[in-house]
Amino acid sequence: MLVPAPAQAAQAAQAARPAQEVQAAQKADGAQAVQGAQAVQAVKGAQAARAVKGAQAARAVKGTQAQALAAPGQNCAEPGESDIAGSWARDALDADSLKTVADGTGARVAVLSTGVDSGQPQLRQRVLNGIDAVDGGSAGDDCTGTGTQVAGVIVGRPGDDEGITGLAPDSRVLPIRVQLDDPVGSEIDPDTLATGIDQAVGNGADVVVVVSPVYEDDRDLEAAVAAAVDQGVVVVAAAGDLGGADEGNPTPYPAAYRDVIGVGAIDQNGRIWPESQRGDFVDLVAPGVAVPTLQTGRGIVEVTGTGVAAGFVGATAALVHDRRPDLSTREVVRLLTGTAGPAPAGPAFGAGVIDPMAAITGQLVPPESRALPGVQAVSPEDTGVESRRRAYALVGALVASLLAVAVVIAAAAMRRSRRRGWRPGVAPALPARVEPLEPGPPIMLLDDAIR
Repeated sequence: MLVPAPAQAAQAAQAARPAQEVQAAQKADGAQAVQGAQAVQAVKGAQAARAVKGAQAARAVKGTQAQALAAPGQNCAEPGESDIAGSWARDALDADSLKTVADGTGARVAVLSTGVDSGQPQLRQRVLNGIDAVDGGSAGDDCTGTGTQVAGVIVGRPGDDEGITGLAPDSRVLPIRVQLDDPVGSEIDPDTLATGIDQAVGNGADVVVVVSPVYEDDRDLEAAVAAAVDQGVVVVAAAGDLGGADEGNPTPYPAAYRDVIGVGAIDQNGRIWPESQRGDFVDLVAPGVAVPTLQTGRGIVEVTGTGVAAGFVGATAALVHDRRPDLSTREVVRLLTGTAGPAPAGPAFGAGVIDPMAAITGQLVPPESRALPGVQAVSPEDTGVESRRRAYALVGALVASLLAVAVVIAAAAMRRSRRRGWRPGVAPALPARVEPLEPGPPIMLLDDAIR
């Protein structure tokens, strides 16, 4: 269940029912259960088994409690504000840049929650005739407001404040009521949720958004999810709001089932919301704290929870369906997780933050690598041109080698000249002759001439 702004939370707390009404409801439970059990006998196949447990749970309580607690126009959520200062969630997802790329045309998104207010001015012509999987009938009203709030981030039309426009405004929402429309709060029955998924698929949903999880591993619920996936339906489920230190972080379903996209919630700073549940069932995260969206009746309200975060991921899946309706469920899951924005590693963030633009413009590659085909090298023909090329290459290599040697010699000579201060070299001195100490006998050069 989404957490409203403080004003709405205070009004919801004032919706406590009188003790006399509670006692009347408890007395009527037995009669309702008998009637429910008798009605189950007429149901066939797998739905019969679900209806048996549903008659003893949700349907037995619905008839009396709904009249006492959530009668039309009584104890319902108050209208929201007339305007609000922008939407950080749309800015974080770069929603304005999506207008020229995809708008969700042709996609049908089933919102499994408390119903959707089809009369909300900014949801008109965007909400299909819904189904009440709890007690039969339609789901076009929403006293609690939870389903309407999630629908707002998917298909909300611009009003006075365009910051509340849905991420896939031209898609259509199919409301499926799977829990009592009780402002005080109610639990979801796994079999009712399974029935709701079956009805969503049977009514042409392309995307299923489960706003509130159950905490019981149910065989019928798992089978309903598997059947939806086999028929090409993308199932997005909130990871749950019991991640606080004192809440135990139980395993949420259907987020923990195979091929279901489990979604956690982050705040304006990219940090995980403390109540967002953690585990390997989280595949993606999306804005889920103080998110402006549409309120049942009219107006705008800020809500917090993994349910509204799942709405953003469901809207992104609708955009992908608009652009690539040929993709299978598993291919869409791979595309959404593979194009997610970076986020801290850990069990709270999954693959990262949903990135609508990257998802609708990204391309899938085969999950496994393929070996390259074998190629044999072809030897070039020995022609005259090729011979000349080889000769030129050989001569060029020889000339380059000689030039390299010359450069080395010149560099050595320059270093030597620099050491001498660029003066020319001096020849070595001649060896000195040793003169005798005593002179020798005189030599008479002219003796012969005198004679």
